[in-house]
Amino acid sequence: MLAVWRRHPSGAAPGPHASHLFFGVIVPKPFVNLADVEFNDVEDNGFFTSRRALFSAGIGARKLGYNLTVVPPGKAQCPFHSHRGEEEMFLILEGEGELRYGDQRYAIRKHDVIACPTGGAEVAHQLINTGGVDLRYLALSNLVEIEACEYPDSSKIAVRAHEPGTPRLWKMFRAETHVEYYEREDTEGPEGEA
Repeated sequence: MLAVWRRHPSGAAPGPHASHLFFGVIVPKPFVNLADVEFNDVEDNGFFTSRRALFSAGIGARKLGYNLTVVPPGKAQCPFHSHRGEEEMFLILEGEGELRYGDQRYAIRKHDVIACPTGGAEVAHQLINTGGVDLRYLALSNLVEIEACEYPDSSKIAVRAHEPGTPRLWKMFRAETHVEYYEREDTEGPEGEA
């Protein structure tokens, strides 16, 4: 099969991160330099303060999620949590901090690679910047359509579901909340059909 690469739709030569046409289909360039990413997810919630550059779709990723996260000194990106569907990996690029992992705490620094498999409280994790400069890391995870996260410190559970072309379901609730399966259901059935 002969592949024909064409110029960018604008007619200009593609820049370092531009899309290109492949058999008439716009295809994103499959890489990005981390120095060029745009921080498009900013959190400022007291201790939970960070900037993230979410760039997976921009480089054509379909089943993996990538982001560059920057956490200021004394802060964390998110609460202590575990995933039931998404496995995560973190590569520390700059700075130092502390990894909370299950009931353990570990010092982390530049070039450490951290695996966070799926599971419950035993693999719950959180990265905290304990240094004097920004903690920068590359985060990678598989992308799943249905996910449940547990937050052991606050006894919360989050559930999310998303399929292409459908509205997103996102619910957060307290772990102690419980309802019976048939609660609010009409167990008598429609009138006349009992």
